[in-house]
Amino acid sequence: MQARTPELPLRDRDEAGRLLAEHLAHLAGTHPVVLGIPRGGVAIAAVVAAGLDGDLDVIVARKLGAPMYPELAIGAVTADGGRFLNLDVLSSLGIPDHYVEAETARQLKEAKARETRLRAGHPAVELAGRTVILCDDGLATGATMRAAARSVRERGAGRLIIAVPVGSRQACEALADEADEVVCLAQPEPFGAVGAHYIHFEPVEDETVSRLLRQPAGSP
Repeated sequence: MQARTPELPLRDRDEAGRLLAEHLAHLAGTHPVVLGIPRGGVAIAAVVAAGLDGDLDVIVARKLGAPMYPELAIGAVTADGGRFLNLDVLSSLGIPDHYVEAETARQLKEAKARETRLRAGHPAVELAGRTVILCDDGLATGATMRAAARSVRERGAGRLIIAVPVGSRQACEALADEADEVVCLAQPEPFGAVGAHYIHFEPVEDETVSRLLRQPAGSP
């Protein structure tokens, strides 16, 4: 794992994307695919793609929430059906299989609908044999990133790099098994919420994501 600690809090997602692009400058000239997890991760991925002259695309992942505690991730699912389950959490809470399958179906339906909405006709970029950089604006549990990483592997990526500006130490270390390289620039302890490590952390709207996907490759 490569890591460098920037000054926190970060100003905004633009600064975060620039710092990641600088850290990944050795990939300039390889024409990577830069995937963002909606919605904040796409804003960061767009800056990274522009800095590395890469192709920008989106990968939609949805958290699977625990019963009675929807903010607690028991796993995640991607729009193409990829899934990660946190077996330790499932076991410790005694969550039944029928709940897991129902929650998976519900979030998969939402993920597919969101991907269609965000793409607005923009075709998916082919990943087979390509260097893929997978971005989000931060990692708390890392569940959605793990589901996204497994989906990217299934799609035949030649090399997979997970790149985030800030994340919990536990999540970043756990992802080492999912990618060829993990770049997590800052791992503050205690971690708390992702937004706590930004000065400006405004919501990214669906239309912004769609607009970014429509931009020519390499556009700032």
